[in-house]
Amino acid sequence: MKIRLLNTSHLMLKRLAALVWYIGVLVLAFKSGSLMLVVDKAETHRLWIILAFGIGILIGWVKAKYMFERLCLKNLKRIYALKKPRIWQFYRPRFFVFLFLMVSLGKYLPGLIEGNNLMLILLAILELSIAVALLISSHCFWKRMIQNKDLK
Repeated sequence: MKIRLLNTSHLMLKRLAALVWYIGVLVLAFKSGSLMLVVDKAETHRLWIILAFGIGILIGWVKAKYMFERLCLKNLKRIYALKKPRIWQFYRPRFFVFLFLMVSLGKYLPGLIEGNNLMLILLAILELSIAVALLISSHCFWKRMIQNKDLK
């Protein structure tokens, strides 16, 4: 007996991958903003927070251009190469392991560096840069759809 519920289309896998990508944008942007607010309440000079914001955006743009777009396109090529796509194949298993480790670390680190404004700013920059990189590189998900290559 075959379970047909687990079968899916390449387009559905692409949409699920994009959903996870955008959830990452929202979560990381929120966490970065929260960290910057904590630093702001600690009466750190606002110039540092403005600089952190600008640096996070700049680093995110560089990450998107030179790393995240390539990773996104590589995953999309892998998805379209699948002969019989299954619902769980929108990312490789090692991605989910990596994601779990990053979420765990992201939950643990702020408590570890609490009170150290410099480290909080650096963590906020890191999280903002990843959020920006994810957002900028997300165009890879929609480029093919706009070109009607996904509409089969």
